[in-house]
Amino acid sequence: MTKKSIIFIVNPISGITGPKRKENAINNWVDKSKFDYRIEYTQYAGHATEISAEEVRNGTDIIVAVGGDGSVNEISKELINSNSVLGIVPAGSGNGLAHHLRIPINLRRAIEVINKGNTLKMDTGKVNDKVFVSLAGIGFDGLVAAKYANSKIRGFLSYLKIATEEYTKYRPKKYIIEINGRTIKQRALFIIFANSNQFGYNVPIAPEARVDDGLLDVVISQKPLIMEMPFLAGLMYWRKIDKSKYVEIIRTSEVTVKSIKKRWVNIDGEAIKMNKKIEIKVVPHSLNIIVP
Repeated sequence: MTKKSIIFIVNPISGITGPKRKENAINNWVDKSKFDYRIEYTQYAGHATEISAEEVRNGTDIIVAVGGDGSVNEISKELINSNSVLGIVPAGSGNGLAHHLRIPINLRRAIEVINKGNTLKMDTGKVNDKVFVSLAGIGFDGLVAAKYANSKIRGFLSYLKIATEEYTKYRPKKYIIEINGRTIKQRALFIIFANSNQFGYNVPIAPEARVDDGLLDVVISQKPLIMEMPFLAGLMYWRKIDKSKYVEIIRTSEVTVKSIKKRWVNIDGEAIKMNKKIEIKVVPHSLNIIVP
């Protein structure tokens, strides 16, 4: 049997697991009867994209992101509409796409998923010219992503601390949303464009979102009163956030959002300042990915 070629692209600083432990897990648990494998470490932002582009050109069968949502995004953008298959060994903070796909967080079990090689052809999304695979968002979500990017402390508690501090002083922004033939003019806390169902950390924001339905779930949220947040958190926990009077979820293949100023946009956890007009669309069945 001809072995498949596979490269593990490791972000050495993502998550709390050190690079040596990640490397040992790969060496111990990858199925050497099936794969000729290599391990390469990223050295700077964007390096994973450069490595992936070269691997796609070389015809590498499987390219594995060993990191968080940012690493998954960097690698995925080069694999879209290619023959190479994405694998994920979750090793970041939020691990949103991995949680959605039920890829285990445990290193050994995640590598065993790679060994089995079950694949899905999933959708991706674009915000103007920027690719996202899990989730994008504008408004409060984008602001928190920008603040979190500059935080020296990673993890859910750091993210929650920033969100809590910013929430009380954040004023919802005016947006014009063009979607499914409708024009919605509204002040919103945030607008999420969900391919998967969650922010990460197993926190669902679009409970019914699927990565292979050819649609995005657009979540438009007003700002609840601070005293109502525990109730809203409960709805989110029980995957019923769509039942809140503050939230509207609309499924679509494309949407345009306009604001009076340039806003921060969260692209799979990375904050990017974008134009006053953004166009969001789904790219159906454009990425081959290994799933349990």
